[in-house]
Amino acid sequence: MIATLTRLFKGKAAPGKGAKAVPSLKDLQAIRSALLQTVADCEGISVHRLRHKIEQTQTVQDLWLLRNDAYQLISQATSQTVAAERINALLAVFEGWVDARQLGRIR
Repeated sequence: MIATLTRLFKGKAAPGKGAKAVPSLKDLQAIRSALLQTVADCEGISVHRLRHKIEQTQTVQDLWLLRNDAYQLISQATSQTVAAERINALLAVFEGWVDARQLGRIR
């Protein structure tokens, strides 16, 4: 019984499949830069707000959640096809930092 509880606890407490526990500041900055690059050619107040959020975000998970905002802004500035391509290119950047089950491609 104790062995079972220990296995269950370790499964819940451990990072997700393929996800690293704590990124370094250098890792966070690399992810921020990649996300900022996706909206580099977009303009407007909404883009400035998103850039500010990206620069202030302290966790990889929160940066991952901002990709939806980036997708919306890129779609408005270009097209949904371009937005999907840019956001899907970010999968490699987030791989290993975000639970593998969350790393779905946009179609």
